[in-house]
Amino acid sequence: MLPIVAVTADRSERSESNAPNEDGRIRPTPAKVHVSESVVSHLRKGGVEVIVLPPDPQDPDGITAWVLANCSALVITGGHFDIHPSEYGQEVQARLDRVDPGRTSLELTLASAAIESDFPVLGICGGMQALAVAGGGTLVQDIRTQIEGSMEHEQHTAPSEPWHPITIKPGLIHKAYGCSLLRVNSTHHQAVDDPGSFVATAHAPDGVIEAIEHPALRCCVGVQWHPEYIDAAPLRMIAWFAAGLDR
Repeated sequence: MLPIVAVTADRSERSESNAPNEDGRIRPTPAKVHVSESVVSHLRKGGVEVIVLPPDPQDPDGITAWVLANCSALVITGGHFDIHPSEYGQEVQARLDRVDPGRTSLELTLASAAIESDFPVLGICGGMQALAVAGGGTLVQDIRTQIEGSMEHEQHTAPSEPWHPITIKPGLIHKAYGCSLLRVNSTHHQAVDDPGSFVATAHAPDGVIEAIEHPALRCCVGVQWHPEYIDAAPLRMIAWFAAGLDR
């Protein structure tokens, strides 16, 4: 049997629109639990199978224990939500978008257990932020208003297009790409501030942290961009993660 990688999922609310579709039929969009197919396909290219973890389980501790016992690794994906500042001991000080307490609870539980157990984990965008918070770190609540002179990190173009360069320090992410300079996409308004038990290994030109790695663990890394949306080399991150798992 192939190794199994657990992947956290996003969710979207039901659309109540009663406007007819192009065929003249009324079909409101139901609430959905979903994950980008690109994440799944590029994990499979690395020689693993994938299981999707819906948000807000009835037993997050039980789900976490099952993942650690039956899977080979974990990917914490990004999504259209923010981590509430109370999760890292702060009050709301700036812009706060939609929060998803159920998903945040699951992902922080998973991240904390992965760190404690030296379980391989890759955090993508908000998943990187979850890793930092689970490791005792904090977040920049809103880059534009809290970092003077910051560049635009919510790109106006499609996420399939790179937006800005990053510099990468030696480490696992440097090994994944084989380079010190890379252009990535950017779809976030929050960022890692204090990385906690992690170290920052990539930065944007304005100093915003773009990648973190845990120095004491085998493979516990996070990237602020979405490698699943970018063609060619940036997809190497996901396939590299899967291919490097202990068999």
